[in-house]
Amino acid sequence: MGNREDLLAGARRCLEEKGWGRTTVRDIAAASGVSMAAIGYHFGSREALLNAALVEAMGEWGEKVGAALAALDDPGRSPAESFEALWEQLIGSINEHRTLWLANLEALVQAEHSPELREQLVAGQREGRRGMAAQLTGVPEEEIADGEVRAVGSVQLALLLGVMAQWLNDPQAAPSATDVIEGLRAVTARFGLVR
Repeated sequence: MGNREDLLAGARRCLEEKGWGRTTVRDIAAASGVSMAAIGYHFGSREALLNAALVEAMGEWGEKVGAALAALDDPGRSPAESFEALWEQLIGSINEHRTLWLANLEALVQAEHSPELREQLVAGQREGRRGMAAQLTGVPEEEIADGEVRAVGSVQLALLLGVMAQWLNDPQAAPSATDVIEGLRAVTARFGLVR
């Protein structure tokens, strides 16, 4: 690996170990085995390096979400069983990548002051909404209508972020996959939302 790749790997370790706000240039240099000056040379700033490391890590997590969404296509399960299996995998991933999710939440706050970071996070959210909507509706990503992405993808993303926040803050009381499914059933039945 070169200095750039070493810096990305070191920054990612720091994000996972220390979080966004507590990671210093010195920490990244120590974790990567590269000089502090190399951060400026390759990325321009600590923030830009942390942005790049977070986007890379979230991209990898997005691939895992895509694999989890493939559970929806299991012909041996009912649609409800497939959706519950999806949620089991998503919740498992939240627990497995806890520190990455915490760093992502910190980045959301930092994005208020960083247009570049905001653009990267927005691009990731848009891609995530589109991918989730495509998998949940069974329509290929390139064919899914923007209205479906806003409705289905946005709701799934909102549900995921809410479940994730509960698992990060209070894992003992956070909803299980079964709870998510039962909650959706109860809400749709209560308000007559089933077509």
